[in-house]
Amino acid sequence: MDKKNKDGKLIHISDILNSALGKYRPAMDTQMTRIWDVWDDAVGKPIAMNAKPDSFKDGVLIVNVSSSSWIHQLKFLEKEMILNINKQLEQISVKQLRFKIGKILS
Repeated sequence: MDKKNKDGKLIHISDILNSALGKYRPAMDTQMTRIWDVWDDAVGKPIAMNAKPDSFKDGVLIVNVSSSSWIHQLKFLEKEMILNINKQLEQISVKQLRFKIGKILS
């Protein structure tokens, strides 16, 4: 069965899904998607290969990191990373980074 709008035109499935999911998807999911989109450019390739955003809530970005030595290094770069991420997002969203050892997904 095809879905049609009021004018009788077919509605694309992506429009239906975006409309339906938008009602249930928290705003933070949208922020997390935007953070994923800018991550590699904001932090640079060497960091991006060893650290990936995991979750975001109340201005705190949880980042999965490949090892404890990377966590140690990234703590020194935290302020610069926050500035770069927010610059890429074109708004101040990330206020703090928390690092934990976890899976690094591409």
